[in-house]
Amino acid sequence: MSSAPHFLPTGTVYGTLLNFRAEVAALATQMTQPPYKAPPKAPVLYVKTANTWSPHGSAIAVPAAVPEVEIGASIGMVIGAEGDVEGFVLMNDLSIPHASFFRPPVKFKCVDGFLGIGPVLRDTQDVADPANFLVEVRIDGELKQSIDFSQLVRPAQQLLADVGEFMTLAHGDVLMLGCDAGRPVARAGQRIDISAPGFETLSNTLAKEAA
Repeated sequence: MSSAPHFLPTGTVYGTLLNFRAEVAALATQMTQPPYKAPPKAPVLYVKTANTWSPHGSAIAVPAAVPEVEIGASIGMVIGAEGDVEGFVLMNDLSIPHASFFRPPVKFKCVDGFLGIGPVLRDTQDVADPANFLVEVRIDGELKQSIDFSQLVRPAQQLLADVGEFMTLAHGDVLMLGCDAGRPVARAGQRIDISAPGFETLSNTLAKEAA
């Protein structure tokens, strides 16, 4: 087993909402209601602040008052020096279950440790097409979700270009491709494994936060 340090971002990590077709379909009715009254035209982003980052293999503390957390398996694009994609990494975007998908409250998304980050960056030169990514989520070894990245609303390069229309991503930033509908939940004491062909598995355990 390698003793090299696990990958951690050097810039800002951005999550992307509503980038899977099933997620958009599930929320289509809500999108036409106030205050927005229409689906968003540009990518909807949020920040996973540095306090949320948890390296592969670490235990993630779950607040004592939270019975379960939602698993948001995703793949992050790591931005290179020229604004291109340097590589891809598995991510586990944990959150406390909540009703608002369009403007996620920080208190539900940016809890300490609530972003598991894959151990190794996969070089973009080794990736023929991000649409071929197939991710599996296991809890205590049992398969709970399979995610097909050919079902993205905005494929990787389109997402990168559309985000670039309204903001600049810096070298070392990470842009997640999104999380699919049907996200499983897990409780303290359980182990979460996120895997995909060509990637080293991301594993974290959930631990009850000390009182």
